[in-house]
This record gives sequence, structure tokens and C-alpha cells, in this order.
Amino acid sequence: MKAVWHGQVIAESDRTLEVGGYRYFPRDSVRMDLLRMAPKSASDLECPHGVQFYDVTDGVAASKRAAWSYEEPQPKMKPVDHWMGFWEDVEIG
Repeated sequence: MKAVWHGQVIAESDRTLEVGGYRYFPRDSVRMDLLRMAPKSASDLECPHGVQFYDVTDGVAASKRAAWSYEEPQPKMKPVDHWMGFWEDVEIG
């Protein structure tokens, strides 16, 4: 599986997991150099899983809040603890 943003592979792994309709990648398979921690919104702070969103950026272009991870997941999301999910401008395939 790959996560591709603007033609760049930002994550690639054969150990991805699908949870809740989203595909998650182990953090060690993600190009963290292309992610910047986004400020938490009020709804982020209410998330029971401790969600942290990331902007995907190469220093020129950016996709706001196009990646996330759960930093304090409850049992349902525990399998993807600190793994990365992607959406919006990031293609998964």
C-alpha cells in the first residue's frame, strides 16, 4: 500500500491496517519530514483518542490536516496507536 501526495510517495508499507474505513500506516513507513504538526482545534481536544492532525507539506505546497494519528487511543483504535492515517489530497492505493 502507498500513500501518494502530489506524485510523492509519503508512506509505503505492506503492514497497513483498515479501521473505521480508513487505512493506517505504521509510523516508521511514513516520511515524517513531509508532515508538520497542526494546531489542535476545540474538537481535536474533545477526541477521546488524543488525535493529532498534521499538514502535509514539501515546503512549497501544503495540504492542511491531511494526516493524523491517535496519540492516546481507546481500545477500539489501539491497533493503530501512533500509526498515520491520510485523507483529502492524499491518494491511498
